[in-house]
Amino acid sequence: MLVGCAKVGESAKAKSTKKADTDAAHEHGKSPHGGTIIEFGKHHAEFCVDHAKKEATVYILNGSLKKNVPISAKQLLLTIKTPAFQADLVAAPQQGDPEGKSSRFVAIHENLGKEQEFEGTVSGEFDGKPYLGDFKEEAHDEHHHEAKK
Repeated sequence: MLVGCAKVGESAKAKSTKKADTDAAHEHGKSPHGGTIIEFGKHHAEFCVDHAKKEATVYILNGSLKKNVPISAKQLLLTIKTPAFQADLVAAPQQGDPEGKSSRFVAIHENLGKEQEFEGTVSGEFDGKPYLGDFKEEAHDEHHHEAKK
């Protein structure tokens, strides 16, 4: 189920930045959770994968990557290029997020268990506006694949 998400190919309607995440990470410093940074409108997002759990987590952050930014979306959409699949990133509020908002979104999908560098898009709508951010994990990124807990 999509909740106001921009469809693939409709990126012209969404606020999109094609800036490389490595540039964003170098501009703003190290990502707080060891993930790949995504330019996401006036905010940033951070994409993290736990292959053992077949789980992706996206954190919404401020411009300096130092504070969580809770948003009103109940879910976002994760679109991965190869292997091609989509997964709903469901709101999973963190401690301190106000009621009805979340700064963390989690998706579970069988393909996330594959150990690879993912490339794709995170999209969604909040504050009455569509947002879209592209990302590409790279072997030299400072991200990590979350350890088993």
